[in-house]
Amino acid sequence: MAGYFELVDAPDGGYRIRLLDGAGELMAITVTFPTKRAAVAGVAKAREIAGTGLIRDLSRDQQTGALKQPSMRQHSKLVKSASGLGSGRPTGATSQKRARSHHQPERRA
Repeated sequence: MAGYFELVDAPDGGYRIRLLDGAGELMAITVTFPTKRAAVAGVAKAREIAGTGLIRDLSRDQQTGALKQPSMRQHSKLVKSASGLGSGRPTGATSQKRARSHHQPERRA
């Protein structure tokens, strides 16, 4: 289930980014960025953090043990799916085939 980022006007000026899941449900909203360029840089940073960041439990009812993280197999699937979000390029084996064939010199008989 792929999600997406939305660039929206902030009520106090500037821009915010909203992260929505594949069903369009709001998952997160960022701080206010002064420019669109800064907001886009914020999306890049969010992608990096989402792919590698751990969970820090600062809640009142903290668990005594560490929170369970996804297995490496689940984690790699999440990272792969997040890496293609909003890039405007197709992902998967088909795009890799196209990329390889595109860069090979034309053969003449």
